[in-house]
Amino acid sequence: MTNAQGWQQTLDDLDRRRRHTQAMGGTERVARHHGTGKMDARARIGHLLDTGTFRELGTMVGGEIAADGIVVGSGLIDGAPVMVGAEDFTTLAGSIGPGGNAKRYRIAELALRNKIPLVMLLEGAGFRPSGEHYGRTPTDLLAQAQCSGRVPTVAAVLGPSAGHGALVAPVCDFRIMSPHGAIFTAGPPVVKESTGEDISKADLGGPEVALPSGVVHNLADDDAAVLDDIRRYLSYFPPSAWSYPEPLTFDGAAGARATPELLDIVSRDNRRVYDMRAVLDVIFDRPDWFEVQPRFGTAIICALAHLGGHPVAVVANQPQVMAGSIDADAADKAAHFITVADSFHLPIVFLTDNPGMLPGSRSERSGVLRAGARMFAAQTTATTLKLHLTLRKAYGFGSMVMSLLGFDAQVATFAYPGATMGAMSAAAMSSATHAAEDLSAKLRETELQASYHSAQQLGFDELIDPRETRDCLLVALQRGLRSRQAAAEPALRTAILP
Repeated sequence: MTNAQGWQQTLDDLDRRRRHTQAMGGTERVARHHGTGKMDARARIGHLLDTGTFRELGTMVGGEIAADGIVVGSGLIDGAPVMVGAEDFTTLAGSIGPGGNAKRYRIAELALRNKIPLVMLLEGAGFRPSGEHYGRTPTDLLAQAQCSGRVPTVAAVLGPSAGHGALVAPVCDFRIMSPHGAIFTAGPPVVKESTGEDISKADLGGPEVALPSGVVHNLADDDAAVLDDIRRYLSYFPPSAWSYPEPLTFDGAAGARATPELLDIVSRDNRRVYDMRAVLDVIFDRPDWFEVQPRFGTAIICALAHLGGHPVAVVANQPQVMAGSIDADAADKAAHFITVADSFHLPIVFLTDNPGMLPGSRSERSGVLRAGARMFAAQTTATTLKLHLTLRKAYGFGSMVMSLLGFDAQVATFAYPGATMGAMSAAAMSSATHAAEDLSAKLRETELQASYHSAQQLGFDELIDPRETRDCLLVALQRGLRSRQAAAEPALRTAILP
């Protein structure tokens, strides 16, 4: 018998075990899963990663319980390494056992050790009711929290996700779900037993709950679209906080160009609304920029885009929503987005057109000042490159949270001529002070001249013609990027708060 023949029985046993694991919950359960319109865990990983690059870890974990209900390993996205884990709903509903918990911990540990992104694909029932996970068993969330602000982390909710497994999502930088997704502290049976409330999975934590609450950021049409969006999202980021975002290969769209379209989009009349998304389409390289949380805090647009081929984060007021007034949800959204962008050294472009923080009793009850303070703290402590443009108006604290503040380490500050600013609008000031008509007229005139008065005191680096917008921002960004003459390092913070 040759040495190779001596191995045959052992290798046949290994192959049998591997085939058992790869079969997941078995032919019948997998077919039933596909019948709901969803991919299985392995198909999801295959779609997410570059073809043929997945290398599995912990294949034998779980023994007869295939992969212990979670498939994990490494692979490539656009040629760059990532760690990935996918809960397998066909195996004990994707529930977490001791072995699966260790696998989850291991891939988070490796993501941080190797300085590469971590992607979690969720569809599971939380911990199995065995009690085995108590005590000093490694907890995956500990390792994941240590990844925060150091490597990009993404979670997709592709089916029901409950309990401990569901906590993975809000700890991640970016959360996306499919229409089949639902995320909750505990599922309907536990809710029924605990509170008497009879409720469906969709009504408890489906998209119509998870998106307005801010627990999940984005929604895509199906599993494939979710996975495609994850690839797009990660394309803007470096592999870790120890490196800078890579620019795209230069093409014609990345060059200098005038923006005369903005004269038609941005009305000179402050009372006329316009869609800030149209401004982004014009300013940035291509109109295929990626919006984060489009259905939450809609008074602010948070987006990932390219300027001169360089990945940038965009924080822009939306005049179509409450005239651009910043409410608590918009401020919370922006604060988190700014912190993520800063953690991974994406330059931030602030496009400002707002009358201030949203006033009123409902806004105050929602904690608008707390949320505004959180956004202010996020932007003023950001160490990445910051560029500011006031298009028409910026008042009070609403201007400060949008980085219109002197000596705030901006790379560049611009405004359009005629932009109005101050503690509050002339109309509000007149009303608050019961000003006579002649004083009200003077306040209105002062307001109209505000951009020139500010420019005379170098309140802005320059007043610019809207047709110069892209070129001014592009030159400022290119100049600012020259400051990166030392190796990148993580920002000095403990974590990105959910």
